[in-house]
Amino acid sequence: MNTQQPRVIIIGAGFGGLFAARALANQPVDVLLIDRSNFHTFTPLLYQVATCALDPSEIAYPVRTIFRKDRNIRALLGTVTDIDYTNKRVTVENGRQLLEEPYDYLILATGSVPTYFGQDVFREHALELRTLSDAIALRNHILSLFEQATWIEDDTAREAMTTIVVVGGGPTGLETAGAIYELYNHVLNREYLHRNLQARVVLVEMQPHLLDPYPEKLRQAALEQLRSLGVEVMLGTPVQVVDEHEVELANGTVIPTYTLVWAAGVKGSPLAEMLELPLQRGGRLPIRPTTEVPDRPGIYAVGDMTYLEDESGRPYPMLIPVAQQQGELAAQNILAEIGGREQRPFTYNDRGSMATIGRRRAVAWIYNKIQLRGYIAWLAWLALHLVTLLGFRNRLNVFVNWVWNYFTYDRSVRIILEQGRREAVKSEKSKVK
Repeated sequence: MNTQQPRVIIIGAGFGGLFAARALANQPVDVLLIDRSNFHTFTPLLYQVATCALDPSEIAYPVRTIFRKDRNIRALLGTVTDIDYTNKRVTVENGRQLLEEPYDYLILATGSVPTYFGQDVFREHALELRTLSDAIALRNHILSLFEQATWIEDDTAREAMTTIVVVGGGPTGLETAGAIYELYNHVLNREYLHRNLQARVVLVEMQPHLLDPYPEKLRQAALEQLRSLGVEVMLGTPVQVVDEHEVELANGTVIPTYTLVWAAGVKGSPLAEMLELPLQRGGRLPIRPTTEVPDRPGIYAVGDMTYLEDESGRPYPMLIPVAQQQGELAAQNILAEIGGREQRPFTYNDRGSMATIGRRRAVAWIYNKIQLRGYIAWLAWLALHLVTLLGFRNRLNVFVNWVWNYFTYDRSVRIILEQGRREAVKSEKSKVK
């Protein structure tokens, strides 16, 4: 490694960090990419892992494989525990040791985490869908409950086991609710014929509509398609109480259930707090249009964790395209600063947004002008996600699985993995000693 070159540390191998690293590949800088996982996750398809449609490996791609031909980029598996912005050092917990890594420039791209809007007590009984581990945990949970329900004689308990409540009317909530309904009622019910299990999926949204940023016609189209699929939709009804066996809404409705999926919102990554700056609403770190962090020389931040207003005074949305474009810009502006050139401000190229609801059901808002719904929107969603998925093998596998699922209604990845088994064994051994 040429130590005379400026050193850039990127924290986070999500979409923002990945695109920043790509822009710095084969440039006159040394890059260290730090992440808690050794792979990049294609998060838009997490819900398909959770609902048995895809294998986890089909939406994940090893970070080292992505950059193995780029000699100036190294990867480090670890968790950042401290940022010394005065002396320009990052502390990383890597296995059993702490490493101190110096930097000339730092790019923060650690995304977001779920928020419970002050009701953190809900977290104890909620399942999230932000990481690959979350998706596997949710898959294990719903499959295990179906297995248990086949042997339960109590009708009330059995119905609660096959009822799922999804909180959040954004794209993640819609996609998860639709996919789980199809899994329950087009796949699993054909394999538990001796019990005749009836599954119920309820989507709860505190706003009076779904898909808040979308036009009214697409909101209504999404609502109609969800209900036509069989999902129960409850609008304008925030969650009031959550425990292990039921969910109570603010209007007094009680839903017996063992499964609550929380997709109601996110806040900026807690890593932003290490910079000791005032944060904006939602824990988001304010940045300049160049993606630089004010009063922290050499530090840039991109993606969901940041707060930057557009020309109308509204913050840019916490979306993948924003993170990708900001990541590229941060890298380009670092190179510009090194080369003595003028830095560019961020301008968002908004290509629109999409949400799929189930088989042949979706809504799409292309370039914020063209509104699509139903089968055409669903095909557009499939094409976009297939093209943007990393790795030819992953694209091929996903395509084959989608075609197979479409014609057979089958979900082949219906296996229950015992997570935490090693920890349980260690605990039992310690008791014996």
